[in-house]
Amino acid sequence: MDVAVGTFNLNNLFSRFNFRAEISAVHPVDDEGRLTSSYVFDDPKSVRIRRYKGKLVKGIDPEEQKVLARRISAMDLDILAVQEVEDIDKIEGNDPRLIDIAVLSKFPVGAVTSWQHAVHPDVPGERVFSRDLLEVHILDPRDPDKHLLTVFNNHLKSQFVDRDTDPEEGKRRADERRTRQAETIARIIGERTRPDGRYIVLGDMNDTPEAPTLSKLAEPAHQLSLTEALAHPEETRAPKPDDPPPPASGSWTHRFKENGQPAKYELFDQIWLSKSLTTRHKSSHIDRRTRHGGDGSDHDPAWVVLDL
Repeated sequence: MDVAVGTFNLNNLFSRFNFRAEISAVHPVDDEGRLTSSYVFDDPKSVRIRRYKGKLVKGIDPEEQKVLARRISAMDLDILAVQEVEDIDKIEGNDPRLIDIAVLSKFPVGAVTSWQHAVHPDVPGERVFSRDLLEVHILDPRDPDKHLLTVFNNHLKSQFVDRDTDPEEGKRRADERRTRQAETIARIIGERTRPDGRYIVLGDMNDTPEAPTLSKLAEPAHQLSLTEALAHPEETRAPKPDDPPPPASGSWTHRFKENGQPAKYELFDQIWLSKSLTTRHKSSHIDRRTRHGGDGSDHDPAWVVLDL
């Protein structure tokens, strides 16, 4: 049985907290999201307003949501790990923007574990994950009493540095946090799986597979023996021309361009296979965007096909 498993950062999908009415529909707001009028809500359960750093969080453009939905539908995957998806009625992660991670599955789902409270021994009083580490057990549709594989969905610390922070110090702190996150992932997986277990570690890692911050995942001698599966993916279409051009290998999912600088193409969205799954790996794929800014997201989704 072929099983397609993928990952997709949905770029702040459903970034709104007010289910009865959008703030802009109640009263106009300026470009900074500031609301000058006062409203009284007699029933606090009917309206929820979300702010981040003092500003109202706006909903994503409905047309962009439709683009994302079409891309997900076109991939037709069996299991999809997503990041930056918002649903306040489910498990909340640690991100102050309330962007969460989730797993969509056509197959039956067994145990689900959130590791949002995990800590690193270097900082035992602080949650290590910026969002969460989500462990999901997928059951075999041919025999729902049988375990098929385990998915570990991730969204590690971003490379963004606040403009009020020293760039070098900000990068150092972000890299340190990401390193601790990768080390914690390796520890948890080592404790939760068997050497011959079927599991996938995937998601938006916010760094490249060979980066020092992810070394605990990439160590060939590590007990996990993980293999990153997107080294030479098949692309759904040719990438947009650029100068310099994107990597010929096609091994990238994220494009970032600073003003006056050439664009960087990096494989931030990764799929790491356990040792027992590497021999069952048939193919790897990336759905390539049609515009530099991305189609609904600044990340391109990636997936693998496994023979299970």
